[in-house]
Amino acid sequence: MMHDIHIKTERLLLRPLHVADAEEVFQWVSDERVTKYMNYTTYTDVEQVREWLASVEKDVSEDYNFGFERSMDGKLIGSGDIRYDAQKGSWGFGYNIRYDCWGMGYATEATKAMMDYARENFHAQKFAASHCEPNIASGNVIKKCGLHFVGYGIFQKLDGSGRMRSMEYEMEDCEWY
Repeated sequence: MMHDIHIKTERLLLRPLHVADAEEVFQWVSDERVTKYMNYTTYTDVEQVREWLASVEKDVSEDYNFGFERSMDGKLIGSGDIRYDAQKGSWGFGYNIRYDCWGMGYATEATKAMMDYARENFHAQKFAASHCEPNIASGNVIKKCGLHFVGYGIFQKLDGSGRMRSMEYEMEDCEWY
């Protein structure tokens, strides 16, 4: 079953995503400006979102998916996740935000909160993230969260379309011990 974790930040409530959120989630997953550098293809029907959210609700993995709800008005403006990658021995994260909320610091605020949650609850000390090379804004979020560039990789959408160079980042956070 999906987690029931709620994390409050200065401007956001990170909370579980539910099928009932489909209409709001559709606002950004159907926007090609938002999905251009995401690993999923642009959604064209809200029913696709309902199916994805139903799978998230049933998820028993160690992925912690969150909706980013703006505290001032209760509007769901984005989503993200944090998960442990045993192969890499690090915690990875991702995020996406409605286009009309870009550039306001929400992705950084939410990501730092997810990282803090992993530190406090799982003693996480190593983090890794990547973004498509042209997605400079996402790189800025990753750097603001304390990660540094370590090299290039390859990014490909889940359906095999869209392949480009990615920028890879890491952070070893030993000060938490």
